[in-house]
Amino acid sequence: MSALMEQPVAPAAPARREPVLRALVRNRSGLIGTVLTLIVVATAVAGLAGALPYDPSAQDVAAALRSPSGAHWFGTDQFGRDVFSRVASGLGSSLLVAGVSVAVSGTLGVVLGILAGYYGGVMDRVIGVLTNVLFAFPSLLLALALAATLDRSRQTVSVAIAVVYLPIFVRVARGPVLTLRSADYVTAATAIGQRRLATLFTHVLPNMRSIIVVQVTLTLSWAVLTEASLSFLGFGTPPPAASLGVMVYDARTLSSIAPWLLAGPGIALIVFVIGLNMFGAGLRDVLDPRSGGRR
Repeated sequence: MSALMEQPVAPAAPARREPVLRALVRNRSGLIGTVLTLIVVATAVAGLAGALPYDPSAQDVAAALRSPSGAHWFGTDQFGRDVFSRVASGLGSSLLVAGVSVAVSGTLGVVLGILAGYYGGVMDRVIGVLTNVLFAFPSLLLALALAATLDRSRQTVSVAIAVVYLPIFVRVARGPVLTLRSADYVTAATAIGQRRLATLFTHVLPNMRSIIVVQVTLTLSWAVLTEASLSFLGFGTPPPAASLGVMVYDARTLSSIAPWLLAGPGIALIVFVIGLNMFGAGLRDVLDPRSGGRR
């Protein structure tokens, strides 16, 4: 017995971090958000690919204002167009516009935020002034002004939304850089002669990935709402392309006799936004080691 007690004990193996996908599924918010987001994204992709039961723009006056049924899941509108097909097409348009705008604003905003936080000085002040100017305007008002100034198209809407959410990514990226630039491994990399730009990409940026990924998912939901709002006000995706905002606008006068016209695009927007927000919340719990990775 004493011999066993005297034997050296091997050090415990370090705890392995649970894979992100498995941890996300174990997270309640992450699981619900992932399921909702996948359903909506699959529907949007089907809309973009044209894999729909009906042509979203095809009119059939004889089938106008039919309630939901096996033939028309979400019913038909006043022109006999299938509402489900138009909702799917509108989701695809919203996802495309939101994806492009967030990709542009995220890439440019993260680069500017890193440069401002890491180099400081004049660069930080100039980028800070630009960010404060954009923050001074309400997001929807700024997007509306930009969309009204340019030609009405998907590209215009994407640019307007990208400009609106650019300062958010600048602020999100700049904050962590102010802390990371004084970390020991960054100081060591600079001491051994590594160039500052290389240090940014090899040491600073990888440690910000979780923050950026979570912000992208949250901003996507805001961008979808902004695109729908611009379309509702007449400055979004031009007809005859389907748009959720335009569908909601057109359904206002008919909602008393055909409530499915308003319910279809409205529910799609709600599910999409809630799904993205819950997915982002779950992803934040998983990627943030202080949260325990589960809720």
